[in-house]
Amino acid sequence: MKLFFSCVLSFISVIVFAQDKTNTSYVDVNYFRGNIALHNNEILHLITGHPDGVILSWNKKTYGFKDWEQRFNYPDYGVSFAYQDMKNPVLGNNYSLYAHYNFYFFKRNVMFRIGQGMAHNTNPYDRETNFKNVAFGSKFGSSTYVMLNYKKERIFDRFGLQSGFSLIHYSNANVKSPNNGTNSITFNLGLTYSLADKDLEYQHTLDKQADQDFSEPIKYNVVFRAGINESDIFGSGQYAMYVASAYADKRINKSSALQLGTDVFFSNFLKEFIYYRSVAFPEDGLTGNEDHKRVGVFAGHELFINKTSLITQLGYYVYYPFDFEGRVYTRLGLKRYFANKWFGVMSLKSHGAKAEGVEFGIGVRL
Repeated sequence: MKLFFSCVLSFISVIVFAQDKTNTSYVDVNYFRGNIALHNNEILHLITGHPDGVILSWNKKTYGFKDWEQRFNYPDYGVSFAYQDMKNPVLGNNYSLYAHYNFYFFKRNVMFRIGQGMAHNTNPYDRETNFKNVAFGSKFGSSTYVMLNYKKERIFDRFGLQSGFSLIHYSNANVKSPNNGTNSITFNLGLTYSLADKDLEYQHTLDKQADQDFSEPIKYNVVFRAGINESDIFGSGQYAMYVASAYADKRINKSSALQLGTDVFFSNFLKEFIYYRSVAFPEDGLTGNEDHKRVGVFAGHELFINKTSLITQLGYYVYYPFDFEGRVYTRLGLKRYFANKWFGVMSLKSHGAKAEGVEFGIGVRL
């Protein structure tokens, strides 16, 4: 808890000065309590209580001085720090740091927040001292949380209230096994505090028809991604993975583009896994020399939010010499554009609910 309070104080000391002429900001503190969902029977023995914790957030409000702010109904964006007590000493506790967006609906009374970041677990799996923790295989991993709240700001002076439900997901995306992860479904109650004397006026200058009529010629993208992962065999080792991608996209309006392309996967963990299966299970008829490379085709969508965009892709392996987790795969990720044509990308590749790895990459859009 000392770590938690030191982070809180540092957090507040930085953000209290974060005001400018086109934005204001506020902080919110949310207490949450709930249950760990049984998404996998292998974690049944770890669900022993009702996890609870605190989420502290700083939020920068937008008022439409930039077109993208009006396009998405004046969202907030900011950073969050979370502490979660898993209510089981085997699982330990989690400390997390996120970047998030808040989107508003129903006359800004309903807020939907999505945050993505990194988490630190205090008691990960160890085959000698903590072999029961099959949820968290490493101290550090990724975390995603979503929050749906009914919200009222400035109920009394600068203070407001919000309440609703949150889903908090922890996983290391198969960087190291085991990686069953946890999903906590919680109820949250929070207090908001505005850091400005008053809010600014919302701008209404966007030409919505021009937004919808906007289009671009087909653009061609080349991306190289890399990461580290491990098979589900505990202790089998971490190996580098590489992905080369090429795709075309068509911008259909200011917010969206459609994609069609191909991926080539070089997954070294799969090469080791094939050899392991050939030795441990000779009845499978494997030689150990089967090709570990895979080639997929995919269709996708890109949602543009300022210089950041959200990508969702659905793919199918057309070259699939070894059966591993099925032919269909998905990718969910974030892109950040810089220098006009270039972009960085971070994405999660998975087969259904089973993550294969986190990919970090760089690409160019021509």
